[in-house]
Amino acid sequence: MSNLKISLLVEVRVKAEYLDEVKALCAATLIPTLTEPGCEVFYQTSKQGDPTMLVFFEVFVSKEAFDQHLEAPYTKAFFAGIQGKLADKPVSTLLQKL
Repeated sequence: MSNLKISLLVEVRVKAEYLDEVKALCAATLIPTLTEPGCEVFYQTSKQGDPTMLVFFEVFVSKEAFDQHLEAPYTKAFFAGIQGKLADKPVSTLLQKL
């Protein structure tokens, strides 16, 4: 297992008419993700003044832990559930420590 942490900032613009539905999908992933052994941080936020811009900050202990997160049933359900509900393609930024 790699010991290189995965820190990720993801910005997702949701179509306004689907915001409540997408927020419910987010809520369904929060506790299961936080209880994953490889998850250190999983914040679900929105941009101040723009509730349709969701911003996620995630830290996983390794790439393997992040890959396991992506394969989890609740993560797959989230991605399936947001299909057609986003205004733009999500923007993911991989971060590294200074």
